[in-house]
Amino acid sequence: MPNDFYETLGVSRTATADEVKKAYRKLAAKHHPDRNPGDKDAEARFKEVSAAYEVLSDATKRERYDQYGHAGAAGGGGGGFPGGFGGGPQMDPQMAEELFRNVFGGSGGGGGFGDIFGGGRGPKKRKQAPPPDIETEVTVPFLVACNGGSVGINVGGRGIDVKVPAGIQEGKKLRVPAAATGSSDVILKVRVSGHPYFQREGNDLLVEVPISVFEATLGGRVDVPTLAGETLTVTVRPGTTSGSRVRLRGRGVAGGDQYLTIKVVPPPALTDEQREQLTKLADEVNFDARAGVPWG
Repeated sequence: MPNDFYETLGVSRTATADEVKKAYRKLAAKHHPDRNPGDKDAEARFKEVSAAYEVLSDATKRERYDQYGHAGAAGGGGGGFPGGFGGGPQMDPQMAEELFRNVFGGSGGGGGFGDIFGGGRGPKKRKQAPPPDIETEVTVPFLVACNGGSVGINVGGRGIDVKVPAGIQEGKKLRVPAAATGSSDVILKVRVSGHPYFQREGNDLLVEVPISVFEATLGGRVDVPTLAGETLTVTVRPGTTSGSRVRLRGRGVAGGDQYLTIKVVPPPALTDEQREQLTKLADEVNFDARAGVPWG
């Protein structure tokens, strides 16, 4: 008994015409004899999915099939599939080749369905398999990876500008179609270059901001860079400690946030008079930074 056409294509009985066509394209490409030379099982499977699609892609034939099964799809006649599948609709080579053109495009010339179903139209040339993809790496500047843009590559002496989407991350891949390269599809594995002061954590952006001991103690205002290239003035609260973070909402990559990591920096050198003044001030303040530590 022939297989159920819906099971053959791996779709439900309520599948839409687009779902039927998509399933057929996938299976036909997988089992096509050009991809499986000499494989009789693949050829038989290819015939099955082609015959199933020939019925399920036609609204009238599909309705008859749903009501009466294989006998209904065959229009009431016994018939059989070319190649020995009984109980189903006939499919001559010309019809099969027309089916191939409708689904996959092209003229159906070389390596088409007519060769498989034994159309008797004479030998045909097999289609050449597409050239294999070329895989390589491309280094994307940090700001281009964050903001989007393009990078230039060279394929076989041809210069090509490749579009880079905003927010792309290290290790992601970009595909350049053969139509652009003139040969094969090119798969680019992305490497993102470093930046002098920005770092990324996903879509968040980090930048270290040094402040003086006096700014940390008394508070103040400092200018900081942003991804957009502008400078923002940010308020530092009195008593800010080293390592604390200030969040700039929405200033990161692709809608992420920017974080300012505070680094408190002491003055590099003091005169004897300044050191004496600071020592006097420390005695007056009498602040113990290690009060309450767990080892105290």
